[in-house]
This record gives sequence, structure tokens and C-alpha cells, in this order.
Amino acid sequence: MLNSDENLSGGVRSPESLTKADLAENLYEELGFNKREAKELVELFFEEIRNALEHNEQVKLSGFGNFDLRDKKQRPGRNPKTGEEIPITARRVVTFRPGQKLKARVEAYAGTESEQ
Repeated sequence: MLNSDENLSGGVRSPESLTKADLAENLYEELGFNKREAKELVELFFEEIRNALEHNEQVKLSGFGNFDLRDKKQRPGRNPKTGEEIPITARRVVTFRPGQKLKARVEAYAGTESEQ
């Protein structure tokens, strides 16, 4: 099992974030793709998700979670500097709902972190 400072290849990464470059590096190290192929595979994966969302499709990643689109209505807002009331326009946003397996793993990890 990896500790929180290791990536799949055993290399150390920033604890704050996992980047696309980290994912490509993991594909290179773990599966033997060359670096160009690994980078292209990561880009293709995210492009497929973007395309599905652009076409109003839900993205379901089993064991991970779902990306959905949600329409938000126009609502009143306020300029924090001036206090002036301004409308926040209606828009469509992407939401993510984690799956049960992801929730369980995050909760289990969060419990071990507080014990350290």
C-alpha cells in the first residue's frame, strides 16, 4: 500500500495535488508506455470526459464517481467591495458525486491521518 507521499511508481509527489503529468508518469513507470504515449493516453481520457459533458452526457466512472451537469438559475448576488446588488447569471455547472467505494477509501484514510 502506498503512503500518502508516494505515487504508484514509488516516486514522491506533492501532497497537495496529483497532476496529469503525475498520471502520465505512473503509466510510464507501471505499464511500460513510452512517455509520449502515456501523456497522450491521459489527454485522451480527459478529452473523452470533456466531450461527453459538452454533449450533455453524464460521465459514470464505476468505483470512482459521477460527473453531472446542473443548470443554475439566475440569482441575486452582491459585489463584496461595494455592497452593490448585482445579478448572478444563469449558468450550467459540472458537479462531481463520489461513488461509495471512493467515499469509503477517503473516510478510511482520513481516520488514519488523524491518528498520526
